[in-house]
Amino acid sequence: MNDIERIDALRDELNRHNYNYYVLNAPTISDHDFDMLMKELEKLEAAHPEHDDPDSPTRRVGSDLNTGFEQAAHLYPMLSLANTYSIDDVDAWFKRTDEALMGQQATVVGEMKFDGTGISLIYKHGRLIRAVTRGDGEKGDIVTDNVRTIRSIPLKLQGSGWPDFFEIRGEIVLPWAAFDKLNAEREAAGEPLFANPRNAAAGTLKLLNPAEVGRRGLDAYLYYLLGPDLPFDNHYDNMMAARSWGFKVSDAMTKLESIEQVDSFINYWDKARKELPVATDGLVFKVNSLRQQLNLGFTAKSPRWAVAYKFAAERALTRLRFVSFDVGRMGIITPVANLEPVLLSGTIVKRASMHNADIVKALDIHEHDMLYVEKGGEIIPKITGVELSERLPGEPPIVFVSHCPACNTPLVRVEGEAAWVCPNKTGCAPQIIGRIEHFVGRRMMNIDGIGEETASALFSHGLVKTPADLYDLTPFDLMTIEGFAAKSAQRVIDGIAASREVPFERVVFALSIPYVGETTAKKVARAAKDIDRLMNMSTAELAAIEDVGPRIADAIRNFFTDADNLLMIERLRAAGVTMAVADDIAAGPVSDALEGKSFVISGVFSKHSRDEYKALIEAHGGKNVGSISKKTDYVLAGENMGPAKLEKAQKLGIPIINEDTFLTMIDKQ
Repeated sequence: MNDIERIDALRDELNRHNYNYYVLNAPTISDHDFDMLMKELEKLEAAHPEHDDPDSPTRRVGSDLNTGFEQAAHLYPMLSLANTYSIDDVDAWFKRTDEALMGQQATVVGEMKFDGTGISLIYKHGRLIRAVTRGDGEKGDIVTDNVRTIRSIPLKLQGSGWPDFFEIRGEIVLPWAAFDKLNAEREAAGEPLFANPRNAAAGTLKLLNPAEVGRRGLDAYLYYLLGPDLPFDNHYDNMMAARSWGFKVSDAMTKLESIEQVDSFINYWDKARKELPVATDGLVFKVNSLRQQLNLGFTAKSPRWAVAYKFAAERALTRLRFVSFDVGRMGIITPVANLEPVLLSGTIVKRASMHNADIVKALDIHEHDMLYVEKGGEIIPKITGVELSERLPGEPPIVFVSHCPACNTPLVRVEGEAAWVCPNKTGCAPQIIGRIEHFVGRRMMNIDGIGEETASALFSHGLVKTPADLYDLTPFDLMTIEGFAAKSAQRVIDGIAASREVPFERVVFALSIPYVGETTAKKVARAAKDIDRLMNMSTAELAAIEDVGPRIADAIRNFFTDADNLLMIERLRAAGVTMAVADDIAAGPVSDALEGKSFVISGVFSKHSRDEYKALIEAHGGKNVGSISKKTDYVLAGENMGPAKLEKAQKLGIPIINEDTFLTMIDKQ
């Protein structure tokens, strides 16, 4: 066998192994052996560039080139399905369908409704030529390069009998395991977590770096075949044929001949879905016959021949083991239900916040109660109720603590709020550690190498009791902590040194002033111009700053009248931390090009950072706002723009602009 023949053989073999692993979940080769075959193919392809094939298995990893997305019109509109929320509603749809078909017996196909993001794939001559997102249903973004990295989507079809040209539709999903891994990485990096696998899948598919898309582990289930020359006249057989061509088609897809079978299908999957490796939010029922689908037609928004059944929010019943009380960096005490482990939305839930004393009282939770826990597609589980019939006799109600569980200081209640607070700011370990961890965070001082565990170790070793102590650390100090070697210790010291250049606005945010978040810190810093002016501003002056008001103004004044805080400020100043707004910002706007315009920034950018774009908006007279409303003038969108923001902006008709358009607006290309 010559090199060219070996290349072709390796490509076919690796495609087959990819199919076995990613579609059938039945690998027939070890990961090591697969990697060895891939390396052999890479070497041979490098030696024979004349035999290049864009569909080679070696091309799955994607390119690092950043390119924007073009849009394409769908060959057939991608309509939404009508939703139902009860078995009775599905039964009523089934009966209406029979009546509309005037006595013709309709077979229905039941299938899973995967909770991801819709995709349209176009194949020609057995090869993937284009992938388009759902978009607005009429047109979508071309994401072919990203989709090519998803190993369960065939780039080149196997078997035989496929039409020369066809479209197949499906759902791009992020499996629970990949979702948990991605959020763990984001949490470690100080980045906001994805709310659910759906948002993560949609955001990942819109990344401008296919290599990163390939790394995240997207999957795909295909569920509908379209085209002028399909092999069969019914939906089910077409999908079984698609499965033989290499597409991942759910094993749940089932032909149903009666209402009773439909109801049984719903009842089965309402429970069985919880064992699936991916998120689902319902079921879909489709009339099987393509001719009957054509006769039933469409409404303005959805096909009459299909309906979606939405599952109720995920809820589980589990036993309360005990209630713990967590202490935050601001001293707020949060009650947490520690539960018997329960599977919920694909993850094991052991803890759920109950937020505050009022909620505990309203729920009337007793020791060892059976509690209802819900996720509803979100990350953070919540307690929604008690199963009173399961209450054990004689168990007392949960009583909110009166003293701090960490330092035993009597708690005080914030006037007008539900929170109970430990006032021992300088002697309560969780508060001190929390403030250190906040200070070093990415959006604050951005000191690499210090997370929750290291912050706790620095405190317990007596090295850091206030953020100012960080600037006295030496590599030797850090190397007394388990896990630190010379290189990792020096990385932290270098990060501390670099933090001296962090802008004043972020320094103010890093100080943990009560109620002063990132946006407020920026406005306060720029109004004051420097730390001395800020420390001496009156409550009235502070309250006059945009979005501050009396409560935040009081909190700022109280912070700067505390002797310990003043000492920390002076030590930070002596360490060289920036204590004044940069001259170019202090001078005010450089132009009025964006005067009166408000912007929401979403996504990741290639030409400037998000912070730099926020600064540019303000430098040219514009205003940054955190959420989209009717008053928003523009959304500046980068890659990985949140799907919820995109949908809201489109619904409100707010212009969505990219980096180049924005820079043109301020005449800075």
